[in-house]
Amino acid sequence: MSIFTGAGVAIVTPFNEDGTINFEELGRLIEFQIENKTDAIIICGTTGESSTMTDEEHLDTIKYCIDKVAGRVPVIAGTGSNNTKDAVNLSSKAASFGADGLLVVTPYYNKATQEGLYQYYKTIADAVDIPIIMYNVPSRTGTNILPETAVRIAKEVENVVAIKEASGNISQVATLAALADGCIDIYSGNDDQVLPLLSLGGKGVISVWSNVAPKQVHDMCQAFFDGDIATATKLQLDGVELSKALFCEVNPIPVKAAVSMIGYNAGPVRAPLTNLSQGNVAVVEKALKNYGLL
Repeated sequence: MSIFTGAGVAIVTPFNEDGTINFEELGRLIEFQIENKTDAIIICGTTGESSTMTDEEHLDTIKYCIDKVAGRVPVIAGTGSNNTKDAVNLSSKAASFGADGLLVVTPYYNKATQEGLYQYYKTIADAVDIPIIMYNVPSRTGTNILPETAVRIAKEVENVVAIKEASGNISQVATLAALADGCIDIYSGNDDQVLPLLSLGGKGVISVWSNVAPKQVHDMCQAFFDGDIATATKLQLDGVELSKALFCEVNPIPVKAAVSMIGYNAGPVRAPLTNLSQGNVAVVEKALKNYGLL
């Protein structure tokens, strides 16, 4: 059984101006998401700036989200690391808090071999009893989970059940879907490629776009599942300008600015990221206006 189907939001982490986590505003964002039909909340992923959190902050944020959501939608905790022992620690504690699943990015910088990736996921999976979504994002990590490796992991490691595919390579996703033959759930990690991935048997998207448009992204996925391809296609194409604007600088710089523009206090990004440049503020504002959010 899938952890979720449809649109899961890779939620931002709001910060106060002094750099501390703004839990009150995170609570508001969680309520906004649930009220607007988001199908899952992914906390402390790339968009949540987990890479610049201390372990204590990371775990406090995961626990806050689980407690706030209180079972209304699945909560998936980002717990990957370039240090397997650290990933095991974060994963074990997130599981103990009641996370419904884990999103585990490939080790970054180290550039593990395909065998190293297998051992990484197996070691983490052996330490927990909840489902794991592998996260393949070569543009950030320098490592690509090959389709053959993903299928091997899914078949041999019981609780690795899904993959977030953010390679941007639809041919790779098609190969993965063909080799997997249903043994692994596939989620899009690219907001501009949701429908192509769903057409290959995908279960949904882990979305940056959903931070500002959760209902629209949910409705797009649901229309596809209901067989209303024309509506799903229109919703995908209507969001092209906005999803492109949300990546006009490295994620999550633009989306945090966009979340603040629509009335929430997402706050600054943490160094070494920098706040959205003035030129791109106009790009994001224009996209939000054209989409009807401003």
